[in-house]
Amino acid sequence: MWRILRGPRARAGADIVINVALTPASIQPAPVAVVIDVLRASSTITEALAAGYRRIRCCRTIEQAEALREPGRVIAGERACIKPPGFELGNSPAAFRRLRGQEVVLTTTNGCPAMFAAAAVCDRVLVGSLLNLEAILAELDGAGDVVLVCAGTDGAPAIEDTYLAGRISATLGGARSDSARIAEAVAAAHPRPSTALRAGRGAAALLAAGLAADIDWCAQESVLDVVPQLSALDGDVALVDESAPTSRSRQEPDLVLLSPGTAAG
Repeated sequence: MWRILRGPRARAGADIVINVALTPASIQPAPVAVVIDVLRASSTITEALAAGYRRIRCCRTIEQAEALREPGRVIAGERACIKPPGFELGNSPAAFRRLRGQEVVLTTTNGCPAMFAAAAVCDRVLVGSLLNLEAILAELDGAGDVVLVCAGTDGAPAIEDTYLAGRISATLGGARSDSARIAEAVAAAHPRPSTALRAGRGAAALLAAGLAADIDWCAQESVLDVVPQLSALDGDVALVDESAPTSRSRQEPDLVLLSPGTAAG
């Protein structure tokens, strides 16, 4: 049965707090969460929704993704950066610019599990990337307490996710946790997104897999005006669609939904 995720509960009279979970294991409850997996799941989800896919169904396992196969759905994902056998697409954001169906079924090593972890303790879950940075910042304006959830790499912090969390944290108003200040320091140490994205283990894995182009793609900043939002959960399937759809469009590269029914990922 689907559990519908509703809007955040206000904390009357309380100071706004900005927190960063450097890995999903350290998430603290908050009204709003932003899940960040720069390389590559959150970038892929954003790209897919911007391209016109109606929704993304995020799954924990390859088997769950295969079980959702039906006409109109594109089965996509990765394990150790590589597309699983029988899947139509991997986890390269650029591959989602061309519509191949109405929905995407996605399973990844790090990003998809982070969404389930955030949904367990937060009222509203958004998906953030460099591609939709400005759109995320606009969505968070006046949102109150926020936790920025870094998907990390295989359970450990990832530089690229921490970098983006720091970029977002530094722009928001409110008190910062120590982890938020750490993320801001990481962001300040990398003047260009490309250097941050190439500094960590996730980038090394993509380079080894021959997917260097994905790093450059994910380093594009504020080129998409879509905000993916987790709207419902049903067991091990999460439905992601676009928050408050508008006439948003690509400014130079889109996003992902979930519907009823970990390497760089």
